[in-house]
Amino acid sequence: MRNIVVFGANGPTGRLVVEQAGAAGCRVTAVTRRPESFPVRGAHVRVAEADVLDAGAVGHVVAGHDVVISALGVPFGREPVSVYSSGATHMIRAMAAHGVRRLVAVTSTIMFGTPAPDEGFLFRRVLEPAVARFMGRTVYDDMRRMEEIVRRSDLDWTVIRPGGLFDAPDVSDYRIGTSRLPGRYTARADLAHELLRQADERRYVHEFVDVRTTQGTPTFVELIRKEALGR
Repeated sequence: MRNIVVFGANGPTGRLVVEQAGAAGCRVTAVTRRPESFPVRGAHVRVAEADVLDAGAVGHVVAGHDVVISALGVPFGREPVSVYSSGATHMIRAMAAHGVRRLVAVTSTIMFGTPAPDEGFLFRRVLEPAVARFMGRTVYDDMRRMEEIVRRSDLDWTVIRPGGLFDAPDVSDYRIGTSRLPGRYTARADLAHELLRQADERRYVHEFVDVRTTQGTPTFVELIRKEALGR
């Protein structure tokens, strides 16, 4: 039985990771700054209070686990972002100190640096660049820093790069690959499922993995209104 610690556990993807892990019988520690508001409970779920920007607190919660999952996420904004890179630094140092080898983390399909292979001119040249360079620039800049920190470590790491995230009720028959896949979107349920699968498997150690949902996906406008603009 895996003993997993999840950072970013109180985000929409993190909650699903904890929920799915507990249902599968894994021992899982959900790390959040607000444990009193964490909604997932269960016989295999432990909730721990810690801030990923606090190196000492991160070290304390990492101790005794087999796998670290980073589901950190912050909304788009104009202010500089450091949560991803600072969080990765603290997790990696804590893992080295406590002998934990397996790290699975989330960034974005934007990190592939290649256009969506099945999209037309408007999406590839206008819509996606607008999100990457303007709306999400500070977030993606820090994701790049995080990936470089993770890549330079000597851990057994895998980085998951999903597409635009949306909510779906169940895990689907999604696709994975080590290059950017066709399609725009990834259901959070599918992303959580793949994070947990990578926690158990070693096929994609030292790889960047795309996860793409092919069923029940939203339109680009629907996604931006809900996820980026909160409407």
